[in-house]
Amino acid sequence: MRSQVVGGIARPGKMHLNASSPALIEMSVARGEGIFARSGALVTTTGSRTGRSPKDRFFVAHGDSKSQIDWGQTNQPIEVDVFDALFDRVRAHLEGRELFVVDGIVGADPENQIRLRVVTELAWHALFALQLFRRPSPEELASFEPEFTLVGAPSFQPVPERDGTNSDAFIGIDLERKQVLICGTHYAGEMKKSLFTSANYLFPQQGVLPMHCSSNVGEAGDVSLFFGLSGTGKTTLSADPRRRLIGDDEHGWSDNGIFNFEGGCYAKCINLSKKNEPQIWNAIRFGSVVENVVVDQGSRDVDYTDSSITENTRVAYPLEFIDGFIPEGRAGHAGTIVFLTADAFGVLPPVARLDQNAAMYHFLSGFTAKLAGTEAGLGAEPEATFSTGFGAPFLPLRPGVYARMLGERIAKHGARVYLVNTGWTGGPFGVGRRMDLPSTRAMVEAATSGALANVETTRHPIFNLEVPTNCPGVPDEVLDPQGTWDDPAAYDEQARELARMFVKNFERFADSVPPEVTQAGPVQE
Repeated sequence: MRSQVVGGIARPGKMHLNASSPALIEMSVARGEGIFARSGALVTTTGSRTGRSPKDRFFVAHGDSKSQIDWGQTNQPIEVDVFDALFDRVRAHLEGRELFVVDGIVGADPENQIRLRVVTELAWHALFALQLFRRPSPEELASFEPEFTLVGAPSFQPVPERDGTNSDAFIGIDLERKQVLICGTHYAGEMKKSLFTSANYLFPQQGVLPMHCSSNVGEAGDVSLFFGLSGTGKTTLSADPRRRLIGDDEHGWSDNGIFNFEGGCYAKCINLSKKNEPQIWNAIRFGSVVENVVVDQGSRDVDYTDSSITENTRVAYPLEFIDGFIPEGRAGHAGTIVFLTADAFGVLPPVARLDQNAAMYHFLSGFTAKLAGTEAGLGAEPEATFSTGFGAPFLPLRPGVYARMLGERIAKHGARVYLVNTGWTGGPFGVGRRMDLPSTRAMVEAATSGALANVETTRHPIFNLEVPTNCPGVPDEVLDPQGTWDDPAAYDEQARELARMFVKNFERFADSVPPEVTQAGPVQE
């Protein structure tokens, strides 16, 4: 494909439009972008940036979006002329270069979609886009007209003094002209999250709630949602061989039900094992892209326990690599909602039942612990954080917009809501132990099956949570977080400290929610 203006690049070199997965893999290897693992997956590295760079992301401040975006440290503005000048330099940089173009769709609901074109200088980035975004049918491709364009130029490094950036990497989103510019970083997750962030602005205008969650369906057609930041278990817990997968990370809730934004999965694979995560393990094969793992150059075996490059090792694969996936990417309304939190303090109960007010409180709070390597600059230990909607970095609008939409849907469809701690028990990080996956799976299964709906509960005196006294497949003593600590007094002290953090964080929402929502939080002393 030659001599066609794509992404505003007037004189591109050779272009590959919608190349197949095998062709992109062949070109990636031939160009030295990656190697094969024994499994057949393509293995790549992303250089110095092995996670997202949130401090380098900006929104172009103009048009209607300028008054609607919730500006702050997360959502930083950049002026139109600064953005345009940088984009012009990137286009000039890409002229004459071999480029890869992938057309895709964000949104499995035919009534709610974003038509996307990705233009990149790396074959493996094109493969990533091909596997992660939904693929148009041949009929759709024949007349495909993109409404959103993403241009990726990882080899172009901005100069902050000249380009008005924070560093030598830049992620810019223009919601008015529907374009994304990414340069100076090879981390492929920036492409995925830039479009998710854009969808979080565009879809609410269509009455669709965008959600940072995974979703699956049981044999009876019951739909479950799993909210949580990276590393809390969204992908692992939704990949259940007894349930069919809608998607592992990004979904919308429209009047028609739940639908996936994507056509693939982007799973963490640090400490991955065939025993604990067989579906993800089996999905790592020819057609998958594995990032930043350590490979034995002789055998080409991958050591998933080796974090010497990063803790944030990743694999991208299409949904069809998961047995029992739902090809249409959509289902009915959610009956169960699970909020996943990795509590590094080791004091939250492993599972708690939430009424609607408590659900709103914990959705707005979004407490978890960021795990090492998920973002550039994050240290070796988990870092406690409050992230609205379990995805604040991707929410351009004010938090109340998303919270109100979720509350309305919980009430309308009678969804059951649970808080599940996939973090630590018996003590904080470094002292206690991580919740074991079989117990967490048993708690999630009890929640999604309805087995926890009518179980007797006790109210946690500090966190004001309804804690089940028993759960199928889980020892009763595990359900009492204080009882897992050697020193009950030390537990109470740590729990009260976390409760104070909850209360302090929620002060920013108190004036925008009914009093009963605030009262559903931890008890104030």
